[in-house]
Amino acid sequence: MRDLGALYHDVQMARVFEDSKTFADAVPRQAPEELVAIYAAKKGSAGFSIAAFARDHFEIPAAIGGTFVTDTSRSMEDHIRDLWPVLTRPADSARAHSTLLPLPAPYVVPGGRFREVYYWDSYFTMQGLVVSGRTDLVRSMLDNFAGLIETVGHIPNGNRTYYLGRSQPPYFAAMVGLYAQATDSTRALPYLAALEKEYGFWMEGSEALRPGQAHRRVVRLADGALLNRYWDDMPAPRPESYREDFALGESVPLPQRERLFRNVRAAAESGWDFSSRWMRDPRDLRSLETIDLAPIDLNSLLYHAERTIAALRRVRHAAGDRDVAARFEAAAATRRTAVLANMYDAGDGFFYDLRWTTGARVTDRPTLAAAAPLYFGLATEEQGRAVAARLERDFLKSGGFVSTLVNSGQQWDAPNGWPPLQWLSMEGVRRYGRGALADSARTRWLALNRRTYAATGKMTEKYDVLDAGRAAGGGEYPTQDGFGWSNGVALALAAQAARVQ
Repeated sequence: MRDLGALYHDVQMARVFEDSKTFADAVPRQAPEELVAIYAAKKGSAGFSIAAFARDHFEIPAAIGGTFVTDTSRSMEDHIRDLWPVLTRPADSARAHSTLLPLPAPYVVPGGRFREVYYWDSYFTMQGLVVSGRTDLVRSMLDNFAGLIETVGHIPNGNRTYYLGRSQPPYFAAMVGLYAQATDSTRALPYLAALEKEYGFWMEGSEALRPGQAHRRVVRLADGALLNRYWDDMPAPRPESYREDFALGESVPLPQRERLFRNVRAAAESGWDFSSRWMRDPRDLRSLETIDLAPIDLNSLLYHAERTIAALRRVRHAAGDRDVAARFEAAAATRRTAVLANMYDAGDGFFYDLRWTTGARVTDRPTLAAAAPLYFGLATEEQGRAVAARLERDFLKSGGFVSTLVNSGQQWDAPNGWPPLQWLSMEGVRRYGRGALADSARTRWLALNRRTYAATGKMTEKYDVLDAGRAAGGGEYPTQDGFGWSNGVALALAAQAARVQ
């Protein structure tokens, strides 16, 4: 997009496409430098139309699954299985001037505007692929992710060049574990090198940090403990949300823009874009403080990655493996100690994000991210029971678990419920002995999914869990249909329910 310069800016600001991502995904029909020169020569001429210019000189992408016709006589489960081929993209061929990072094996995309693979989405999509007997597709997606780690150093938010500055919640270790559990435990070992390299990406610069300092995705607390935060290397408007970010940046003084864009992009790396979770003022994106927070779910994920790497090193028995395993076990234990000391509030019986700059827990903004320490087994038994009780009391609604207790108009806040958070919460409380609570939440969520499917013939990316008759909303774009992680979680939960009947 940088190659298009003013042309990219002008098309986006002219609202040629309602969704900024459409033009970010469009493919120029000729070299960008040629288009820039043609645009500069023509834009001042009488009758010039920037919309016509864009449509003439770029291939405009279509929504994924937009032409799929639902057969409403089929069950929700059959509908989801019918959608797997629609949402599966074959191995890519490289295309000149495209923003797509080509992947060598097939992969599942979410659907709608999301035409590429997304990192954390894929873990929850894989839950349904396993139930569908598609471990072959799970393997090809893992191979793609391992290839990205090898070639670009990490798994980007998605396989687009404009996502290279950031990743997403690091579920690669959990994906490897899921695949090994569904097939054979030895299937995890080929991914060990990629797991360690990705871990290095998240921990880069940690060795040189002094107490109170941060570098990229790592922070060192005043007591010397290491934790992680979200980040993005490019403090500028996101190309896929260019118009929205540019306008937001114009609303603050120039010296504040770099920090604002950094916080916007870091929130996008979290996957929770956007939520009052990251905002001091839930109604004002300019109050984002993402990079000042150490998130409870991110640090639970990295604790799980450390334990996974240690376990695989011990299984492999190669030279030096025992020493490396011991090092990762120590890192996991140290992280757990830091999380429990700094991010759990015994008075509330709940986990919170940590404002690492001051050492204060963000207790005024409880969120469903508190389920992550339960899902990954980081919480003590007492803590797990306390968190489960709070989730039941405050977060469980008629349609499932609500993401936060704040209705800000942002999509990752009330009244919305999201499939990945349902899975983490249900399986998290189940791990700590609250099977009845998990079953109740599962029943409510599946009923909401089925009701929406019966009424619309669609699976959507998020749902309103407070009012079953109302479509979920909020955020920068309309609620999307498809939808990879909704399908995966629904199938996995339906299979669970069927086993106990």
